[in-house]
Amino acid sequence: MSVAALSIILMILLFGFLGAGLWVAFSLLGVGIAAMALFSDAPLGLVMATTMWGHSNSWALAALPLFIWMGEILFRSRLSEDMFAGLSPWMNRLPGQLLHVNVFACGIFAAVSGSSAATAATIGKLSIPELSRRGYPERLVIGTLAGSATLGLLIPPSIILIVYGVATEQSIARLFIAGILPGVLLVSLFVGYVVIWALLNRDSLPMEDISATFREKLHRSRRLLPVVLLIAGVIGSIYAGIASPTDAAAVGVVLALVLSWSSGTLTRESFMGGLMGATVTSCMIAFILAGASFLTVAMGFTGIPRILAEWIGSLGLSTFTLLAALTVFFVIMGCFLDGISVVVLTASVIMPMVLQAGIDPLWFGIFLVIVVEMSQITPPVGFNLFVLQSLTGRDILTVARAALPFFFLMVLALVIIVVFPAIVTFLPEQM
Repeated sequence: MSVAALSIILMILLFGFLGAGLWVAFSLLGVGIAAMALFSDAPLGLVMATTMWGHSNSWALAALPLFIWMGEILFRSRLSEDMFAGLSPWMNRLPGQLLHVNVFACGIFAAVSGSSAATAATIGKLSIPELSRRGYPERLVIGTLAGSATLGLLIPPSIILIVYGVATEQSIARLFIAGILPGVLLVSLFVGYVVIWALLNRDSLPMEDISATFREKLHRSRRLLPVVLLIAGVIGSIYAGIASPTDAAAVGVVLALVLSWSSGTLTRESFMGGLMGATVTSCMIAFILAGASFLTVAMGFTGIPRILAEWIGSLGLSTFTLLAALTVFFVIMGCFLDGISVVVLTASVIMPMVLQAGIDPLWFGIFLVIVVEMSQITPPVGFNLFVLQSLTGRDILTVARAALPFFFLMVLALVIIVVFPAIVTFLPEQM
């Protein structure tokens, strides 16, 4: 049987499993089992056992539940309220005024939660009622939240960067550092869009009181200090080489518990709720990674990735053409799967092509995460869209239309990092 026919059979089988509602992890295992049983003589049970255990028993993977737990703790604390109160006095003079609070608050919360959906839910719960009450356009309120919440996938500590690092055997610390400047780039693009929109639509925005003195602004900003210290403790320790991502994650959990306790929101119920939420999410991701690792090995036995990489190489595609094709492919995949599933599903097949084309796998990790961010705000399975739909009560298409300008801003960010790859690689090279 030809490689093309084999690839089609396995793809149909995968989408058949997913379409039937089977869990992603079981779908991956099922396809891997079928590939090895039908097209390889290798001992199936032994390979499955050793592969799944070997990829689950990883020190780098220990950072995953810790960062998720940190985000769960902060999700149940007063952090979002403190950020809104601390940021809002500084935004009043910018065109767009408090709409920028959405962007900056999402950026800050992303840096301590690592989750796109948690960022959208936490900031949205506070800002949507407040900005609606003040008379800000609903479409832009939803759009800034939808776009900015995706920063949780990119700004470290990012859960999906940990998954990518484990799946492709890349340094998680270097991936974290590589995500900083692209994250700043996206925040700048979002702020720039809001400024331009506000200048062109002055009559659509309410007039805010901008009479606060500099001293009053500083006084209100004191509520930002705890989260700034938390970010500095987690990211700074990694960048300075003092701690590994796993060590920094442990520090982050301790600091998050201290913050929650000092704000009076740490109770037995919130502690257990955060712990159980982190356990459920971590188990789901770990199970998907185990299934994906087995599928990767199974694909190796069939020879599909190697032959596919050779075929791509024989086409003589330019790097830009290959990246454009992969962008379309990932966005389509993201319309039906969550971001983590997209990464683990495609790593075994895509990485040989990427390496064959001479693309830096570290740079490609950031490229991939931005594309996955785009898929978070595309229907029908855009997780951020679902979160904002539940918060606003609007239909999914209305929320998607509000997020569309920010989708195109992410496309622009992709173009910028392709043209100027040093935006991604500069900081990791300094480590």
